[in-house]
Amino acid sequence: MKRVFVDSGGFFALLVQEDAMHTRAVALFQHANRERWQLVTTNAVVFETYALLLARSHTGRQNALRFLDMLTEDAYRIERVRQTDEAAAVALVRAHEDKTYSLCDALSFVVMERVGITEAIAFDRHFRAYGRFMIL
Repeated sequence: MKRVFVDSGGFFALLVQEDAMHTRAVALFQHANRERWQLVTTNAVVFETYALLLARSHTGRQNALRFLDMLTEDAYRIERVRQTDEAAAVALVRAHEDKTYSLCDALSFVVMERVGITEAIAFDRHFRAYGRFMIL
């Protein structure tokens, strides 16, 4: 089974029709569903996405709750961030002085590497800047 990481930008674009990447996100998630990919995210991304949907979407609460409901489907797996992941993410943002990765993005990179995922649904420029994953 193909495993693909999903960043908050991917979830946001899927659920918010006004988002510039909405059409691309819908196509990617439909493809994932057809091919039965396991979509993996972290609990940190869940928190970030919920907050983004509340604050930045027209029907914030409705979208945020729909997002939480969506995560209960079998296609999704939430990888819990470990204390060692947090330490590695802090080390990563310190080491990449020329980058402005969020701590959530750095955690995502660390977790993806830990669990062996190399592809992501992400529209955040930082995923491309990190350069170690294929962005779908």
